[in-house]
Amino acid sequence: MNFAALTIVILLLGGAVWALRWAAPMRRSRQAIAVETAMALGERRSLVIVSVEGRRLLLGLAPGHIGLLTELGPSFKGTLDQSLGSPTQAPS
Repeated sequence: MNFAALTIVILLLGGAVWALRWAAPMRRSRQAIAVETAMALGERRSLVIVSVEGRRLLLGLAPGHIGLLTELGPSFKGTLDQSLGSPTQAPS
C-alpha cells in the first residue's frame, strides 16, 4: 500500500512539473495585438482601440474596410483633455 501511494505521489509531482514547464513560455509571452476597447456606432460599424507593439491605435471598422483614425498617446483621457484645452486636474 505504501509503495502504491508513493508511486502515485511521484507521478503527480512529475505531472505538475511537466505542466508548469509547458505553461511557462505562454505566461511570459504577450500578445502582439490586443483589443483594449470597442464601441459600436451602428449597423456593422465600430471604433476600436488596439495596442500593437506598444502603440495605441484608434481604428474605424466598416464592412470591407479598416481605417486608422489616429495614434493615441499612453492615456486617451489626457490626450483628449489636452486637445480640447481643458486641464486634466481642477486647480486647488
